[in-house]
Order: sequence, then structure tokens, then C-alpha cells
Amino acid sequence: MPIVPETKSWTWVLERPCPECGFDASTVAFADIPALTRENIVAWSPVLERDDVRVRPDDSTWSPLEYAAHVRDVFRVMAGRLRLMLDQDDPEFENWDQDATAVAERYDEQNPAEVAFDLQEAGLAIAEEFERVPETELGRSGRRSDGSVFTVETLAKYYIHDPVHHLWDVTH
Repeated sequence: MPIVPETKSWTWVLERPCPECGFDASTVAFADIPALTRENIVAWSPVLERDDVRVRPDDSTWSPLEYAAHVRDVFRVMAGRLRLMLDQDDPEFENWDQDATAVAERYDEQNPAEVAFDLQEAGLAIAEEFERVPETELGRSGRRSDGSVFTVETLAKYYIHDPVHHLWDVTH
């Protein structure tokens, strides 16, 4: 059964702490993004080994497996957006419908061990990409189709909230 799609814009996490998970992206230094990503990757392994990894807590919430598959794809999508920003002047990002992806890719049916492997691989890749960004490139811009504009630095801060928040979703 599909989850009702998320419709709110989360760009406000750049300005204030998240009232749900408590993460405050506005206080995170760009240089800390790779380490925070690696810490997050490690924390997903025990989640994906849980007996209830496929169980949705209710009809409107993803299972831990679905959240993990989503985080894996967040790593991949955001790495692509980062590359675009570094390679092009003010690119517009292709729209990504995360809810349609969850259904099309059958997140709920994926193998937890494969998701764990792919999440780690994608997470390490984006952490390395953020480490390679020269400080002089942090102000490069890119934008979503909804008009939200990001710099490399704000994209990183916006991005890191997502895996942190979803880890909180499955551990609290």
C-alpha cells in the first residue's frame, strides 16, 4: 500500500532546528558534512539487520527498509546535484519524486543486505565528493524546479538533514 506523498518543502531546515528530530543544519559547518555522512552510514547497518525491518509502524509511515532505500537514493540524487553545480553555471535540477521512486523501485521488497551495501557505497561516494569541493566553489548555485535556490554549501546542509532525520524516524 503506497504512502500518501510528502508535499511540504523542507528548505526551512536551513534556517531553524527541525522540531521532530532536533537537527539544526544552520549550525553545521560544510567541512563537517563528510563525517556526519559517514556516521550516518554506520548507524544504518543495525537498523537493516532488525527483525522488523519490513514492518511499517502504521499505514502512513515507511518501514525501516523503505527509509533506508530512500536514504541510499538521497545520497545518489544529491551527489548528482552536487556534480551539476560544480560542472555547470546555475543548473536546474531534474525533479525527483521520491514517493514515485519508492513505489516504482519497490522499496518495501528490496533485500535489506543489498540496501545496506548500496547505502554504504553511495554514502561514502557523496562524502568523498563533498571532501573534494574547494572552498572557493561553495558559493556556486543550482536550483530546483520549484524555484528553491541552493549554493553548494546550503545544498550540503539541506542534504545532511535528510539522512539524519530518517535515521531518527526509525530509531525513535
